[in-house]
Amino acid sequence: MFVGKHFQNAYITRDIEKAVTDLCAQAGIDKGMWFEADVEVTTPKGRGPLKNKLAFIWINGIQYELIEPVSGLCDVYSDELPDDDTMRFHHICMRVDEWGSFREQVENQPLPVILEGGDENLRFLYLDARDTVGHYLEYVWMTPERWQQVGGQ
Repeated sequence: MFVGKHFQNAYITRDIEKAVTDLCAQAGIDKGMWFEADVEVTTPKGRGPLKNKLAFIWINGIQYELIEPVSGLCDVYSDELPDDDTMRFHHICMRVDEWGSFREQVENQPLPVILEGGDENLRFLYLDARDTVGHYLEYVWMTPERWQQVGGQ
């Protein structure tokens, strides 16, 4: 299922500070937005907290998301971490304009939802497309204000 506007490539790491430093140096930029995020999510294991360290770095119109799993229902990330502190590609993300109709489409397609969460400003879910394209597909909806907060262009 490919809908929405692709805007992000995401990577997982055991050391987000090193990943941010390395990526910014490689891209020739001097900043990135990074923070810790706590959110309630639903996974095949149930509903509960998820805590990650996140960084957003924009390069040529694409947002690079770096993720360091911390605690909670984070196995979608932690189970695939590399053994060392390098970055590993994890998923792409597409932004959708309207969550309700998008969510109906999700119910009528075969890929399993493996992570879902959000609030009134941002909603997200991951589909497991590893058998098809080798990675997860994330979809997000967000308010215009949240889009600006994450550096949306």
